[in-house]
Amino acid sequence: MTELGSRRLPGGTTRRRFMAGTGALGGAAALAACGGATGGGGQNGGGGEELVGVGNNGMAGKGRSGDAADQLFIAGFQWSPPTNFNTFAAAPAWPASNNVAQYVYETLLRFHIVSGELLPGLAATHEVTGNESITLTLQEGITWHDGSEFTADDVLYTFELGKIDEGLGVASFWTEVDEMTADGNTISIAINKERKNVGSVLTSLAQQFIVPKAVFEKVAKETDNKIASWETDTAIGTGPFSLELADQTQIILARNEDYWGKDFYKGLPPMTKIIHPIFKSNEDGNLKFQNGELDVMQQFVPQIWKMWEADKPVGTYLQDKPYFSPGSMPMFMINTTKPGLDDVEVRKALAHAVDYGSIAETAMSGYSSQVLASLVVPDGAEDAWLDRDKAEADGWAFDAAKAEEILQAAGYAKGDDGFYAKDGVKLGPWKLITPQGWTDWNAALEIVAKNFQAIGVDASTNFPQQAQTSTAFQNGDFDMGCWSVAGTNPAAPWQRFSDVMSNVDMAPLGQTAYRNFGRWENDTVNDLLETAAAAPDDASKKEAITALDDLYRAEVPAFPLMYRPDEFFEFNASNWSNWPTEDNDYAPPMFRGAGNDWLFKLKKIGG
Repeated sequence: MTELGSRRLPGGTTRRRFMAGTGALGGAAALAACGGATGGGGQNGGGGEELVGVGNNGMAGKGRSGDAADQLFIAGFQWSPPTNFNTFAAAPAWPASNNVAQYVYETLLRFHIVSGELLPGLAATHEVTGNESITLTLQEGITWHDGSEFTADDVLYTFELGKIDEGLGVASFWTEVDEMTADGNTISIAINKERKNVGSVLTSLAQQFIVPKAVFEKVAKETDNKIASWETDTAIGTGPFSLELADQTQIILARNEDYWGKDFYKGLPPMTKIIHPIFKSNEDGNLKFQNGELDVMQQFVPQIWKMWEADKPVGTYLQDKPYFSPGSMPMFMINTTKPGLDDVEVRKALAHAVDYGSIAETAMSGYSSQVLASLVVPDGAEDAWLDRDKAEADGWAFDAAKAEEILQAAGYAKGDDGFYAKDGVKLGPWKLITPQGWTDWNAALEIVAKNFQAIGVDASTNFPQQAQTSTAFQNGDFDMGCWSVAGTNPAAPWQRFSDVMSNVDMAPLGQTAYRNFGRWENDTVNDLLETAAAAPDDASKKEAITALDDLYRAEVPAFPLMYRPDEFFEFNASNWSNWPTEDNDYAPPMFRGAGNDWLFKLKKIGG
């Protein structure tokens, strides 16, 4: 399984019984029967009309027959039998896992990863007043799946759960917020007066699923306020679909005919059901996908262009490389407490030694554009905060000779073993870690290790299991390696600078850190982070972000190896057309957030 597939392994630790599958229309049987729908229907899809949002080769299928024609088959989110739909659990099943598709549970606002906009969700409008407050006005007529009325009390209670059970992720909301109150359908949020971090609050509003107070009040009582421990095979949300069936082979969602957003979206979604088959590996999913038995999925496909070159109606948001809109940057972490790695000149040399182009083409199948010396993701929602000229002029690029020049100028010399050393400190041997099975990250680090060896730095790879790798980074028990930092969200790129550079609550070696795993120390970074977080307008925010990026380039506490999409958004236009693309950009290439828009605007092929 690829890195992304193995990282998203929802499902609880105990197995539960679910409702019988006799009423599930479509299910696994329909999935198996729909393979014949593929075929070069051409851009007309066999129906005579001109179609948009089809395969990158301009082709579409002819549509499926029977019940399957009205169903959407999706994959890439659930890799094991679902056992728990408690959205606050450690590993809830799709689509209850937080910050994924808003099919069952929904958020107040919806983030657009291309434009950076915050669009309406359960809140019809939002207004930000400087760095002091946020005001939300809820949509009218919202109901829960059980028919009960949705109110502002549900919103307040959802966030209040962060105080009731401080182990929940929503508890972090109260670090940034002093008060949250409601008056009818209007919700007022007072930003923490000292931190003034509006971006982080907006991120919570765009990512936190709202849950029914009536249900979770009982949960709190039953579990003695241990909300995450609750196990359930039901999910009552406000979304356009409700949970119909979940078993070892699939999860089926049924369209909510009474969905509040029917007027807002000018209709219901065209599909009657959404079916997520559960595959054992990416390879299984990829085969079903290219054969038209899946409509859309979120998983790593090596060399996806070979599918449309083979006349499959497969498409991506971008027609050309990198095919996917960037949304994250896997980070090469450096333990700056290690002798040698505590030298900024060594870190600069390492940054110059990496063949980023090879990583993009081989490890990432060409899905990454040229990596810049910046902690800002280019070409998307964050691009407004990027000083591209500075990143190119003051940063680094692959140049092995330059890397060795830097080391030599800093007083390092090669020994008889071919590795650089200075004052008895040898550059290595160092291990480069990332989880076993995260294949693109594994491949990237193999390239990095060879690059380091080539310039005289002793390095090799080591791929532990995910849990062991995570602990090693958090405890500072590593040399170097590849790990995650914040992706693109309303708080980015500030959140990423904090993840990599913050000196707030620095954890000593051996104790758990939640940011700055490399333990890089600096006297000025916290002030810069505070200034950027509290910036009252875009101009001052851009200035503060640029100052942080300047410090980052000067000190190189870590550096990105590649860009990755926020989600791998891949579609097969065998049964549905009007998928969002760069030329048909009514919606972003997302499953969560503003990605809900395309769910309502797909068009069935073949009538």
